[in-house]
Amino acid sequence: MDYGYIENLVSSSKLGDEKSKELLVNEFKPFIINLSKKTFISGYDKYDIQSECYKTLFYCLYKYNTKSHKFVGYATNAIRNQVNSLIKKSINRSSSEGNVALSLYENLENTLFSNELNLDDAFCEKCDKENLTHILNNLTEDEKELIQYIFFRNNTVRTYAFLKNMCYSTAISKKNNTFKKINNLLDCNLIRC
Repeated sequence: MDYGYIENLVSSSKLGDEKSKELLVNEFKPFIINLSKKTFISGYDKYDIQSECYKTLFYCLYKYNTKSHKFVGYATNAIRNQVNSLIKKSINRSSSEGNVALSLYENLENTLFSNELNLDDAFCEKCDKENLTHILNNLTEDEKELIQYIFFRNNTVRTYAFLKNMCYSTAISKKNNTFKKINNLLDCNLIRC
């Protein structure tokens, strides 16, 4: 694109010259066609996308201030942003209108969220608490401290190593051994339940 030529076309178009508008459209046509070929938006075909791009181009022409920007950059960014906005709207709309939306089947009660705690869930929750209590009771004080420091307080192993004045690799090894112990205890408890 010849930027000076396009700036002249824009200036003439803003003064009402229809021929300049047509020439300006022809200058942006390859960009718009290329963009519409590479873009998929649910519910739009390539001509719909091209139409949206041309609409944005004319809006840019209307809003353009010849003293503050270069029109090519201004218009191409606006066109890309408009296409991205259409994509986002399409994605958001599909979650409420498309295949993802809630379907009303015979088993609606299994689809909707319920605040009631059923007996199975209550039993599993009780079993989980007992398993967790059993596992924590079988850990040493150092292992409990490590788990609490890293996972419940969201600290890193590196800061734990620094705090305990130990080598980082030693702290990693301690963490891995604690995980293995927890995993073994968990496996034993699952068999027991």
